[in-house]
Amino acid sequence: MGFKCGIVGLPNVGKSTLFNALTQTAAAEAANYPFCTIEPNIGDVTVPDPRLDRIAAIGKSAQIIPTRLSFVDIAGLVRGASKGEGLGNQFLANIREVDAIAYVVRCFESGDIVHVEGRVDPISDADTVETELMLSDLESLEKRRHALEKRAKGQDKEAKATLEIVEKALTALVEGKPARTVKIEDSEQRAFRQLQLLTSKPALYVCNVDEVSAAIGNAHSARVEERAKAEGAACVFISAQIEAELAQLAAAERADYLRDLGLDEPGLNRVIRAGYGLLDLITYFTVGPKEARAWTIETGTMAPGAAGVIHSDFEKGFIRAETIAYDDFVKFNGEAGCKEAGKMRLEGKEYKVQDGDILHFRFAN
Repeated sequence: MGFKCGIVGLPNVGKSTLFNALTQTAAAEAANYPFCTIEPNIGDVTVPDPRLDRIAAIGKSAQIIPTRLSFVDIAGLVRGASKGEGLGNQFLANIREVDAIAYVVRCFESGDIVHVEGRVDPISDADTVETELMLSDLESLEKRRHALEKRAKGQDKEAKATLEIVEKALTALVEGKPARTVKIEDSEQRAFRQLQLLTSKPALYVCNVDEVSAAIGNAHSARVEERAKAEGAACVFISAQIEAELAQLAAAERADYLRDLGLDEPGLNRVIRAGYGLLDLITYFTVGPKEARAWTIETGTMAPGAAGVIHSDFEKGFIRAETIAYDDFVKFNGEAGCKEAGKMRLEGKEYKVQDGDILHFRFAN
């Protein structure tokens, strides 16, 4: 399990350039005019994790298989999208299919690349996108409310419960707040998710900065960081141009290129970590002579559920999980050393898998 992150924003903020760089493809046409991306392009990328390389070396694994995630490059939004302007209806439908939204905002000045609004103001850009999504959510909830009120009057308990959630969300939206700011009880989470509200999705602000600002950001990105902090949202800054150039280099040349720019890692790594944090995801590993592999699950997943990510039969017939913490696996040089040191544990159905666990599942056929 990975996640699907939609890349959204106004036209000409660098969405498609970023997508191409992240997926190291030319699948999306990056051009200097609105709507160059019409159909959503989907690109899978591997999740870089140095821990996987380390345990593969210790386990002498013949193959290394990282986990993967998907980025979706969605057509540029303009004012009035909620009313069908531009590619509005298609744009909004595509967003419903993703798990999280990366708002790409332009934080660089350039006379060569036009801005659809005629000026560089990342906060205004973010407001434009968010407003259109909120307007779409408002319309959707207003339509639902009428039907729910009718059912609630007929003493439909489920309709009453859903109506309460709808009213909470409507209150927030009318106040200009996205649905993700609404306090939803655990017992209400399932019904809330079924509303499929665009602004209920976790948000990540991606500040597209110029090359000079790639290491520490600039005045534009600082404003976005402040906004994200106030909202409890994630924020990263990245130079789509640098990432595009980096994607064209051989793997051996990338470290030197990044070092020359004062960067420790590609922007992709920061986006992935932010995305994992947004969706509360963790990674566990399996390792053996044939392969070392990373698997992604939600925080709090029990051992049988983690086994089910590999195969449904593993979950159905789950007996127990042989478990080694990553640090112990490295310290005692693999499974044999951990067994000898008493660092391998047998965990049952109630065990919550921890980030970095190395697992081997026992199950009944």
